[in-house]
Formats: sequence, C-alpha cells, structure tokens
Amino acid sequence: MGNDTVAAHPPEHRTAAGAAAAAVDAEDTEEAEGAGDAAFVRAHTRPGPVPFVPEVRLRMAGDAIELWETTERDRGREGLPPPFWAFPWAGGVAVARYVLDHPELVRGRRVLDLAAGSGLVGVAAALCGAAGVRAAEIDAYAVASIGVNAELNGVAVAAELADVLDGDGAPDEVVLAGDVFYERAMAARFLPFLERAAARGATVVVGDPGRAYLPRGRFTALAEYTVPVAADLEDAAEKATTVWALRG
Repeated sequence: MGNDTVAAHPPEHRTAAGAAAAAVDAEDTEEAEGAGDAAFVRAHTRPGPVPFVPEVRLRMAGDAIELWETTERDRGREGLPPPFWAFPWAGGVAVARYVLDHPELVRGRRVLDLAAGSGLVGVAAALCGAAGVRAAEIDAYAVASIGVNAELNGVAVAAELADVLDGDGAPDEVVLAGDVFYERAMAARFLPFLERAAARGATVVVGDPGRAYLPRGRFTALAEYTVPVAADLEDAAEKATTVWALRG
C-alpha cells in the first residue's frame, strides 16, 4: 500500500513537496536563530534611556570588549565585528536627536535606517510618526537588537538582515545613517548608495563625529552637537558630531 501511495504521486509533485518542506524547515530554523539572538541580546544588555536622547530607551551593554569576546565565543569564531548594536554611537545619537527635534523630516514618510546598529535612529523616526521604518543591518545580533529595542519603545521597525548598498534605498523617502564613513572601503560603498538615493529624490541625512572619510564637500551641515560616548569605544568621553544633508 505504501508503494502504491508513493507511485500515485508523480516525481515532480514529490519534488515540489520536498522543496516546500525544506523551505518550511529553513524558515523555522531562521525563526529559532532569531529568537536565540534576541535572547542573547537581552541576556547581555540592560534597558535604559540613551544619553542625550532620553526620549529613546535602548538595551545597552556596560563593557564593549567583554561583550565582543562573548559574541565571538557564542558564534564559535574570531574576527567578528564589534558589537555596534549594544551601544549608542555618536553619529546615530546626533541623527536621532536631530530627528526628534525636527519630526517634520520623517512624519508621514517611509524611512530607511541604514547600518542601523541598535536601531536608535529608526526608533526615533518611528516615535516621530514615520509612515514606516526599515532598518538594514548585516549583523544578526543587530537585527535582533533592533527588534528588541523597537518593542521596548512601543514602535514598529522592520529589521532586515541584508546588505542593501548595491541599490538605492527605494521605496523609502528618507535615508538616515549614523557614522558610516569610518573606513575608506566602507565610505567607497556608502557614498554611491547615498548618492543614488538622493538622485531618485530621497532626503539623505548622515551623522558624523569627524571621521576621516566623510566627503564633506558633498554635504551641507544641518546641526552640531557635543555627544557623550562610551569611553572604551572612542578616544574621548564626548564627541563633537555634525548632522549633514547630502546635496542633491
């Protein structure tokens, strides 16, 4: 009977059924991994208001180096990027402050938080009435952190594990980025992306604490702040940080 039952279904049906089952298994695995990453974020951070942006609460870590080592042990490999997602970085803090002080920038508009880290900027945009917020990251821990922090602030932010830099950010109408010009190679990828976004009509705003690879000639300064930062991540307790708009 079992053989007759199998033979009654053509090979293409069995192949399609197997592919569907594999897709379900992959989805279940991704969900399980995502839940595990969120649990990791909660286990190694504590919630609190963000210095200089107290309207937003984030889950933050106390020791950057210790957490960095812990993430490498958890993943079972060395050379992982620093836990950008566990700390408010100066560029993102400045953009979040600017958005909260100028909610008209994002209100009723679709927003992309690029290289989102903790999701601070995206959360600020959502609090200001953005029509929708997408936060793009290439670190799975960061994606989990964005979800956790959005929930903590009672807002919706769609966290996306993806390298979006070959596109132009469509259909989002506002592109926000904090501190993305810290390396030559990264600047060489970020600037063309931002220029493509601006060319299709998006508003592009970047926060930068004086990094070497920011092409200042392409930007107009919108605001300047003195932002408190984690001393073990930067070379000072505060950073003079500028919010810039990309010229069209």
